[in-house]
Amino acid sequence: MQTPSHNPTEPRRVVITGVGAVTPLGLTAEDTWKACLSGCSGVGPITFFDASGYSTRIAAEIKDWDPSPYFESRKEARRVDRFVQFAVAASRMALEDAKLEITPDNSERVGVYIGSGIGGLATLEEWHKTLLERGPDRITPFLIPAIICNMGAGMVSILTGARGPNSCITTACTTGLNNIGDAFELIRRGGADAVIAGGAEAAITPLSIAGFCAARTMSTRNDEPTRASRPFDAQRDGFVMGEGAGIVVLEALDSALARNAKIYAEVIGYGMSGDAHHVTAPPDDGNGAIRCMRAALNEAGIKPEEVDYINAHGTSTELNDRIETLAIKAVFGEHAYHIPVSSTKSMTAHMVGAAGAVETIFCALAIRDRIIPPTINYEYPDPNCDLDYVPNKARPAEVNIALSNSFGFGGHNGSILLKRYSG
Repeated sequence: MQTPSHNPTEPRRVVITGVGAVTPLGLTAEDTWKACLSGCSGVGPITFFDASGYSTRIAAEIKDWDPSPYFESRKEARRVDRFVQFAVAASRMALEDAKLEITPDNSERVGVYIGSGIGGLATLEEWHKTLLERGPDRITPFLIPAIICNMGAGMVSILTGARGPNSCITTACTTGLNNIGDAFELIRRGGADAVIAGGAEAAITPLSIAGFCAARTMSTRNDEPTRASRPFDAQRDGFVMGEGAGIVVLEALDSALARNAKIYAEVIGYGMSGDAHHVTAPPDDGNGAIRCMRAALNEAGIKPEEVDYINAHGTSTELNDRIETLAIKAVFGEHAYHIPVSSTKSMTAHMVGAAGAVETIFCALAIRDRIIPPTINYEYPDPNCDLDYVPNKARPAEVNIALSNSFGFGGHNGSILLKRYSG
């Protein structure tokens, strides 16, 4: 990696040069993408703990997970929470994919922006049990570093040698997208030449699932797990919890060109807003989502009718899907009925802090491969959700500009725009 000179008065162009993912659909970004285009579901019965007493007994777990290849030793891998393992693995993959070598010469110009919505909850639950059963003297000194949300970013920096700006944005379900968006803005203003950015989550735990069950936000379609996550479908009954990580390597265009890197897509716009409304529910008029999408379009300087695809937040909850549909129609007008809108959470389930990052990767790959992933389990149209949700089968299409939405508890909204790169 070289550090080309650039005019500090002009915003730098930013591109994606590497992707990495660990998801319920696959242990790499490409395997995940293939499963996604095939319409596979990652949802099944919960095996991590006995969920027989829960109203929801299904989730999208990552199977056959071995973190040791991504760490210096098995001991080091065991000392960190599962979400950190996912973050490290996906980051290693993204760097390898980008062919970006971090050296003493460039390390201070490579940043890390990786967040988690919930953090090391599994580790916290495990050691709280130890505290109650065996007392405070039995608690590991690695407890606090294992559970704090920023440790995904911290460990990636430590293990890769990236010494540039290091941050962790935690905004619930918008976490992954916000970390990528903020990293994009950092590079634009010259604060780094490249950033390892995204999100990671591992919250399929007894306490987490119990909490979401108590809130009555999760699907109880326990006898049909692969059909449970059904965004925009009239018979949806709640979201399904997933886990994993999505990481991209964002890079200044001049840096990417200088080292002849491959380019998946260019990031051209990023919007944020706050609902100032409710701890979990969006406002009925979708105002926050509307302002967020418009902000991304305005920053990119493009018209609504130029957008070819929207990867929706699409959680499979009645309120979220209806309000997001309303917001899309408000922003795009009549063109909303001509834009393919899909929710890949129908397959990955809701990966919380990782969701927006994985879905940004899906947008980049849709641009690269000229194909739009489907919304599976779409069987019964909802009159309140009346857009083209790409039902059940992937669709070949010329995707030049793609928008991804993420909306989180607390009223955190984020939208990001990707465009096919052309010199």
